[in-house]
Amino acid sequence: MIAANPIVELKSITKRFPGVVANDSISLKLHKGEIHALLGENGAGKSTLMNILFGLYQPDEGSIEIDGKPVNIDNPNKAIEYGIGMVHQHFKLVQPFTVTENIILGMEPKKGLSLDQKTAANKIKELSEQYGLKVDPNAKIQNISVGMQQRVEILKTLYRGAQILIFDEPTAVLTPQEITELMEIMRRLVAEGKSIILITHKLKEIMHISDTVTIIRRGKVIDTVKTSESNPNLLAEKMVGRNVTFKVDKQPAAPGETVLSLNDIRLMRKDGVSVLNGLNFDIKAGEILGVAGVDGNGQTELIEVITGLRKADQGSIKIHGKEIAGSTPRAFAESGIAHIPEDRHKHGLVLDFSMSENLVLETYYKEPFSKRGFLNFDTIKKQAQRLIEEFDIRTPGIGTLARSLSGGNQQKAIIAREIDKNPDVLIAAQPTRGLDVGAIEFVQKQLIAQRDQGKAVLLISFELDEIMNVADRIIVIYEGKIVGEVLPEHTNDQELGLMMAGSLAVGGHGHE
Repeated sequence: MIAANPIVELKSITKRFPGVVANDSISLKLHKGEIHALLGENGAGKSTLMNILFGLYQPDEGSIEIDGKPVNIDNPNKAIEYGIGMVHQHFKLVQPFTVTENIILGMEPKKGLSLDQKTAANKIKELSEQYGLKVDPNAKIQNISVGMQQRVEILKTLYRGAQILIFDEPTAVLTPQEITELMEIMRRLVAEGKSIILITHKLKEIMHISDTVTIIRRGKVIDTVKTSESNPNLLAEKMVGRNVTFKVDKQPAAPGETVLSLNDIRLMRKDGVSVLNGLNFDIKAGEILGVAGVDGNGQTELIEVITGLRKADQGSIKIHGKEIAGSTPRAFAESGIAHIPEDRHKHGLVLDFSMSENLVLETYYKEPFSKRGFLNFDTIKKQAQRLIEEFDIRTPGIGTLARSLSGGNQQKAIIAREIDKNPDVLIAAQPTRGLDVGAIEFVQKQLIAQRDQGKAVLLISFELDEIMNVADRIIVIYEGKIVGEVLPEHTNDQELGLMMAGSLAVGGHGHE
């Protein structure tokens, strides 16, 4: 039962960064035993607001009350003292340490002068059982799944006595089954009297789990509604300020000849672990091939191998029948491969370069952008201007640094640059990760437009909805091998989820 008085109240919180008001007089009430979702586009100010509540940022104006009393949370330790815990989107765990070592970091229990890990491990075990977390206190972080690591983050907050839990985009890296389990854990937490703020832009989850939703758009609260009195279309409209279609409009594919073909690709990591284990597949012109799988099953290595960033230990990569395995990344790009990378900051943009520089990163050395080794800045500027207009990249100007754009606009810039190269193969790795419904719709339309122009598109995504919606054919990768091939119209989340967990093989490829 949700209590009458709020346990946390944010009053008119305002936070400014140079050139942007991230939070514009935002008020929010969280009640005990409630799951309150914070919904908004990328760059709407959700994470900023929660970072203020967790003491990572200080508000420029406004106040925070806990149990009706004003508090000053000027660092995360203070937040923890007030019973606030945060489960971050990017886990803050030390890989070689055990679960117990990670959880007690910074507040190690002592017995005399020595560390009392046994008591800690017992307490962790109790908490784990109480909330159905099923975590082994002695496992090393590097040996457990991403879903399990997230449970360790949850345990870390509970161990520190959190009554109020903030979850920041918690399902971004989970399988459908893990998402269902996480929802169960959240229900258990609130049943035991905890209160949860959930930051997300996934409407399905909001409808499924939350009691209340506050929608933020461009730093302002648009509305706070009871979930039971709303629906996904209404929420999406409030979130982006216009009607949004969830179903991707596309004609059936008309695949042509094979453009890219991979045969028996194998790759070992430096530590001797085999990450790609005899991978085979083809992509034809005019089709989108979706690769489904849980993070960490060889997707990153596969992308690196087919963009030339890493050399496979063995196997063949052919584009239009011509062998390119072992060539340089530039040779891969020049053979007709374009790449929307999964980490836009690390591999997609040079954050301290301007937009105009970023938009010619891969073509600057060719005419008309340079002549006899000299850059032609006029042409580069015109190119940037054209792409910014064509792809609706929201930026103050072509001279703006890439780092000051929102995630969605950074992604649009990468897509503009890659599509403009007119490639034969477009590799889209997590192209909508962290984007809101409006930007997702834009990106998916671009991929389908490329397919309709006869390009071969490889879509690698952890978002099952996206794979089911956008791909014409789906292969499932598990432990560096293709374990199944299905058509979206002949499968469902459940079947894909089982294949992604390695417990079912379907279609043309079986286990050897």
